[in-house]
Amino acid sequence: MNLKEFLNYMKKQKEIKAGTEIHQYMTKLANDAMRITCKLNNSYNNPKKVQKLFFRLINKPIDKTFCLFPPFYTDCGKNITIGRNVFINSCCHFQDQGKITIKNNVLIGHNVVIATLNHNQNPNERASILPKSVIIKDHVWIGSNSTILPGVTINEGAIVAAGSVVTKNVEKNTIVAGNPAKIIKYIQTGEK
Repeated sequence: MNLKEFLNYMKKQKEIKAGTEIHQYMTKLANDAMRITCKLNNSYNNPKKVQKLFFRLINKPIDKTFCLFPPFYTDCGKNITIGRNVFINSCCHFQDQGKITIKNNVLIGHNVVIATLNHNQNPNERASILPKSVIIKDHVWIGSNSTILPGVTINEGAIVAAGSVVTKNVEKNTIVAGNPAKIIKYIQTGEK
């Protein structure tokens, strides 16, 4: 198993049986991510060094407008895609094996969790993993201490209020809040 094979398999979003080769490869990626995030999180790094370490973590180019305030945590790192003008505040946790796509002009508050994995509900198969991607579109703001669950798309211009648990897709230009998050307001943009 190599990274390309892993990412191709994860695109299919099929169940990963415990103990299989791909499951074992996920452990290897987790160890690699821990090595890099240890360097990112345990000493001061200037913004350029943070970008360089994050680039190494996700193994793809990032725009020079990207800004991250460590610490940052992930148990993979290799299935994150970041657009332009993205800001990620401190203490965020990204479980990205199933894929996290963050588009342009996105703000992510403190302690946000983005999860892309569930476990099989059958107790006899509980260790098997079910990946589902998360997509965060342009101009989204995710408030502190929010959790985004697997399979969710947050559409353009939406706001996720602090402390929300997002269990389903969020409509364009809405504010959602609560657990589970529900629409509390439509944002007036002046667009026709």
